[in-house]
This record gives sequence, structure tokens and C-alpha cells, in this order.
Amino acid sequence: MAKQVLWRWAGATPSPGTGPKTVLLRRVMVLGSTAALAVGAAYEMHQVLGVGGLTVLEAVIFGLFVLLFAWIALSFVSALVGLMTASADRLLANDPSQPASGLSSRTALLLPTYNEDAVRVISRVRAVWESLDQTGQGARFDFFILSDSTNPGTWILEEREFLRLREAMPGARIFYRHRRDNTGRKAGNVAEWVTRFGGAYDFMVVLDADSLMEGDTLVRLALAMERHPRVGLIQTVPLLLNGDTLFARVQQFANRSYGPLIARGLSWWHGAESNYWGHNAIIRVRAFAGSAGLPELRGRRPFGGHIMSHDFVEAGLLRRAGWGVHLATSLRGSYEECPPTPTEYAARDRRWCQGNLQHMAVLPARGLHLMSRLHLLTGIGCYITAPLWLLFLLVGILVSLQAQFIRPEYFPAGVTLFPQWPAQDPERAIWVFAGTMAMLIAPKLFGYFAMLRSRLDRLGMGGAARGWLSVLLETIISALLAPIMMFGQSKAVMEILLGRDSGWSAQRRTHAGTQFRELTRQYGLHTAFGAALAIAAYSVSGALLLWMLPVIFGLVLAIPIVALASMSGAGLRKWGLLLTPEERVPPSILLRANELARGSTEATQAYPMSLLADDPRLLDVHLRMLPAPAARSRGIDADLVLALAKIDVAETRAEAADLLTERELSAALRSADAIRRYLAKPS
Repeated sequence: MAKQVLWRWAGATPSPGTGPKTVLLRRVMVLGSTAALAVGAAYEMHQVLGVGGLTVLEAVIFGLFVLLFAWIALSFVSALVGLMTASADRLLANDPSQPASGLSSRTALLLPTYNEDAVRVISRVRAVWESLDQTGQGARFDFFILSDSTNPGTWILEEREFLRLREAMPGARIFYRHRRDNTGRKAGNVAEWVTRFGGAYDFMVVLDADSLMEGDTLVRLALAMERHPRVGLIQTVPLLLNGDTLFARVQQFANRSYGPLIARGLSWWHGAESNYWGHNAIIRVRAFAGSAGLPELRGRRPFGGHIMSHDFVEAGLLRRAGWGVHLATSLRGSYEECPPTPTEYAARDRRWCQGNLQHMAVLPARGLHLMSRLHLLTGIGCYITAPLWLLFLLVGILVSLQAQFIRPEYFPAGVTLFPQWPAQDPERAIWVFAGTMAMLIAPKLFGYFAMLRSRLDRLGMGGAARGWLSVLLETIISALLAPIMMFGQSKAVMEILLGRDSGWSAQRRTHAGTQFRELTRQYGLHTAFGAALAIAAYSVSGALLLWMLPVIFGLVLAIPIVALASMSGAGLRKWGLLLTPEERVPPSILLRANELARGSTEATQAYPMSLLADDPRLLDVHLRMLPAPAARSRGIDADLVLALAKIDVAETRAEAADLLTERELSAALRSADAIRRYLAKPS
């Protein structure tokens, strides 16, 4: 799997021939409509600001408005297309009511994991495998758990749960590998598997630690890849499940109500140049190995080094080599989970922000398809728009301040017969604002209309009335959270531009409670900034304060809003609000995974060496999975040297455990000699 050279590409990018024949016309329609809406809005905004000619500040706010409105317009047009088109995937030309059969290829299911709850991870592996086995095609699939876990306790728990899984399902082809060197993070984890095992498989399905995919879905994806040899990747549209907190339930409802609609619109005009979201997708191994090896970017972190948001780049490289990349919107049975709180969401978003800003260095790469560049730009725009909105608000205050306190120059230098009256058109400004808000909210209304058309969705969301109340509730909560997210993303962009690396921390999937002190530390700056905005707006005029109240309200009350969003949303479920069809009638694979995951906190605090000492089978499996001495690095492992020395001087196991640091414990767990010395100590 050779690393690709971004700056060298010979010849044109070949077409896979798997996209719709009218895709160029579709793109002209979508992008043309977006441009037309943006031009119309620009004209109206110029009429608002340019009554007496544009000042410098007014020109700045005009430019920001046009950029941000074009961003909104593209989302609006894509959602409208999704409402007007049906889910028809030519690649998946099979009847969902008929069983999928006749599979001849071999597919590997890859689950990269990093310091996750081992019981929850293995429970999902087992649920997916059992679902596959029920299709009768399970023999065509192998499962690989690819651990990059650095926490020694998590590592040993993974091995214990893997051992239990193999004992419970002796016929299942499920494998586990722990990687000592986390080079390249998740992308490097997958690439390492490709170079070691990829040649034995036609396709691979990449999952996340919280992913669930039904067996029938996996079989149909593999069949689609068999029928279309020029397709390199098919991305599914995962639905969010298991939301418990208010925040997670809001995200889950929005994903179910508006997500499929937007995905249909994107698929309609993206065609064979769609995108990859990093998980719940099937990939042709030969295509991936030959064209998607990621290079390291020049320079230091946060912009240089390994590519963090690898998925967009891998999709672009696949398409550059002539492979089709498709988004399958009609295929059900693909699920994932949402971070439980705004705080956990922001922590994940911070990594995504850095990864997407890295793409600025990838944009000039030679040979990329125009749509691949647009995907990269879209990812960058998701984060750049936050500081642009913030700048738009600040410049708006300065424009109002200019009109309030700076004496206008009625007769500028030069010959003129009439004075220049600096002014704005307030009535037209209200219409521009109303039109912008309407385009922001329209996709939510489209999702509601789409729900009304489907009896299954309508009943699953509590009916037309409760569905409408859920849309209103989701809109209100999202509006309260939007300024908090805007400020957080703006802060993240500034930190990255100043050179601060986000690092690589494990994703928290569950919520154990919120401490007021922690919320104050994390959101105190939001509150202070909101108060400063309020004071600045009020110093100009009371009307400006009222105009900016929605943003100010969310920032000033950031701490209680986040605390409320982090609380349980079980009460809303009882009232039939923010429901989804998959919550009313849960998929069997979810019920099975949750059943298997009960008691996931069991032994999570147990000492790794104690787990090995108490279970001879686990000890034997752990020792046999360690690399052979010849495969280890020839250099001196300082952590192992210290670990051995501390174990030798300790009188008991408990004393050795107190002496070892986490790094030294990890080194000891990689050494059969260190483990034996530890176990030789009296307990």
C-alpha cells in the first residue's frame, strides 16, 4: 500500500462509468440554483446597505453575508432536491423484500478501536456477527478487531472479552490484533491491516466502535460491489440510535428526520463522485491498497504530519484513480451512536476541525476530481463558517456603532451637487433577515413533509401532531445550542491557526454526570463573551440588543443550557416527543447488542496483571499473542527496563503495582519475562 504522491499525477482522471448519465446536468442545476439564490440575496443586501454608498465596514459585512448565504443556499437546494427525488440506487438493484443470496466474494469487517469500553465493543461485534450468520452468508465474512488501545487495562479487557467471544462462538471467524505502535492513528491502523491481510479479501467494511450493521445490509453491499467492478467504495447513511440525554435525542431526531432527505439530495447530484465518512462503508481492497495510501503532510502539527480526517482524502484518491465512490441512500440497517453531551460532541468536533483544516494543504493536489475538491472545501467550510458568522456579528455592531457615534461626511472632497446621506434600508433588511431564516429552517420543514408521506415514519415519530411538536422542540433547542457551538468552533479554529494540536483522545460514549465546576471551566468564556456582546449591543441601542438577543441568550446561559442538554431525556420519550421509528420498534440487532452489553462496567477498574493472574486461559492467550522476540525492536525499551527493575525490588504484587507507571505497565504487559516475574511475587 504505497503512499500516494499528492503533487504528481499523470494524465486525466478516468471515469468509472457508474454514475448517472445526467449527473453533469444535475450539478449545473444544483450549483446554478445556489448561485442564483446567492446573487439575488447579494442584490437585496446591497440595496439594504448601499442607500448612500458602501462604507468600508458595510463592504466587509456585505462580503461576509454573500459567502454565508451561499453556504446556506447550497444546503437548502440539496435538501429540496432530496424532498423531490426518491431513493433509487442503481448500484443496489435488488428487491429489499427478496433475500440476498449468491455471494461469491470474501469480505473483512474491520473494527478499529482505541481505549473504548471493551464489553460494549465486543457486544457489537457479536451482534453483527449473529445477524450475518442468520443470512446464511456468514462464511463469506471475517471479523477483525484492530486495537490501538494505549491504556493497559483496556488492552487486557479487550483480550478477555475476545476470549469469551471465541468460547461462546467457536465457529465464528473473528480475530483480534493489538498494535503497539499507533502510527497514523485510525487510518494507519486500517492501512497496516491491508498490508498484512488485505490480499486475502475482495472487500472490507470499516466500522466504528459504536457501529452496528445488519447482516442483510452487509450482504447486499457486497453483492453490489460484485456487480460493479469499477466501484471502489459505497457509503451507507448511518442512523443514530441509543440516545439517552436530551442532547443525544435532539441529534438522533434531527438525523432521522432530515438526514435521509439531505443524503438523497447529495447522492442525486454527487453520483460516482460521492464522499466517504470513515465508517459503515464497504471498500474494494485492491482499489484502496493501490490508490489510497495516505502521505504525510509537510510541516509541523497541527497542519502537518499524519492526515487526521483521512476519509475525505481517501475518497478523493480513490476517485482520482478512476474508482467510483457512491452514497447508498435506500439501504437501511446501518447505525451508529451520538456523543451524549455537547461537551463530548465538542471534543470530537475539535479533532474533526483540525483534520478538516488540514485539507487546505490537500486541495491543490493534482488529479483530484472537481467534486472531490468540493467535498474538501465543504469540510473546511463547516468550520470556517463559524468564525465568519462571529465576525459578521461583530462587524454588524461596528456598523451600528458607526451610524450612532461617528459624524457622517455629507460633502466629501470633490465637486458634488448633492450631499451623500449614509443610511440603510431597515424595511428591506427585515425581509432579507426573514428570507435567510426561512432558508435555514426550510430543510426541517422538508423533513417533516417527508415524514408525513411515509406511514411508517409518521407512526414511528408519534404521529403528525407530535411529529410537528418534535420539529419545533428540536428547532428551539438547536437554536439555543447554535451560538455555543459557533463560539466553540471559532475558538477551535483560532487555536489551530495558532499551532495548538488537538491530540488523540478516546471518545466517551456514555455520560456519567455533569459537574458544575467543570461546566464553568469549559463554558465560562462563552458566558463572558456573551455578556460583552450584550453590553456592546446595548451601548449602541436597545433595538440592536433585541436584534442580537437569540445569540446573546445562548452564550450568556451557556452553562445552564449545556447542563440541561446533558440531562436524561427519558421524560420526552414518555410524552412521545423526539421519537424515531427505530426507537418505537428497535432493530433486533440493537436489542441484541444492548442485551450483551449489560454490565459493561464489570471489572473495568481491575488491575491488568491481576486479570492475567486470576485467569490462566487469558494469561495463555495473552502470551501467545505477544510478538516473537525477533519481531520486536532491537533498541532498548527504557520503560521495560524500569518496569523489570521495579518488579524485581518489589516484595509483593501489590507493591509492584504501586511502583509501575502506566507506560511501564504497558511495557511489562508486552514482555513475557516481566509478566512471569510479576506473577512469581507473592500476592
